Amino acid sequence: MPGQQTTLSEVTQGTTDLLHEATEKTAQTVIAHTAKYNDAYSTIDKFMDGFWERLPYICIALIVFSIFYLLSKVFKFFVRKALSDRSYTKQNLVLVLNRVGSSAIIFIGFLIAMVIAIPGFTPGQLMSALGVGSVAIGFAFKDIFQNLLSGILILLGEPFKIGDDIIVSGMEGTVEDIQIRATFLRSPDGRRIVIPNATVYTSAVTVNTAYTRRRCEFIVGIGYEDDIQKAREIILNILDRDTSILSQPGFSVNVSSLADFSINLTVRWWVNTTETTIANSISHVQEHIIDGFAQHDINIPYPIQEVKVHRGASVIPE
Repeated sequence: MPGQQTTLSEVTQGTTDLLHEATEKTAQTVIAHTAKYNDAYSTIDKFMDGFWERLPYICIALIVFSIFYLLSKVFKFFVRKALSDRSYTKQNLVLVLNRVGSSAIIFIGFLIAMVIAIPGFTPGQLMSALGVGSVAIGFAFKDIFQNLLSGILILLGEPFKIGDDIIVSGMEGTVEDIQIRATFLRSPDGRRIVIPNATVYTSAVTVNTAYTRRRCEFIVGIGYEDDIQKAREIILNILDRDTSILSQPGFSVNVSSLADFSINLTVRWWVNTTETTIANSISHVQEHIIDGFAQHDINIPYPIQEVKVHRGASVIPE
């Protein structure tokens, strides 16, 4: 019995030691996790305290930026109002002042708002950061900067303006808008064409509506058996009677080539595009020429091919 009591006491003591050791480890683990959570809570508290401390400055910064944004809108209004009534003012100059000037005002407002909202921030730091990454930014945004600079040069140089009909790199349309990045055209069939300004600036541009007087021409053929002088007189009379055709520069009808099936006459005249279009004028003249040639028995030949089939002699085998 005494031995059993001794064994029971040892087991009890061992169990007590194990429980005590487990309790200490659990307590240490709980204390460690509590310390981590306390650090997280402290960081969050500091962040919230800093946020609430900077909140009035952030609100002031937002108000300042909103004021500068409204100033940019007022600047656009006054520039458009002041320059649109002047006859000598270029249309693209208004676009440059509106877009570049308003962008500069917004950028200045952004810098002031950043100085107010962020403690220790200075515009020099922003410029330094841009300077450090200028090489990477230059490579990444090379096309964007190229289009931006080309757009500004197009707006300042004004080779064409909104409403002009132009041809660029084989694409034709009416200019709808000239933005900093691209030029927007409306094609004759009603589609929108967006051309990067770098392409427009470095390509040859044909401005169809740069001048109000435009030359019209087409080629009509007559038969070799027809009277050339008579055909010329008919065409000249038609051109002379058409009131939409200008008398100066004068119109002309000349033999341009001796083709395989016809004698080709080139008809040229000038019109005022504010009174009629080139397509309508050409169509009108061609209709009258067809009627005039038909009345005076002058043929407008077309290619004729003769196909002759020779029947070969049949061979009877022996």
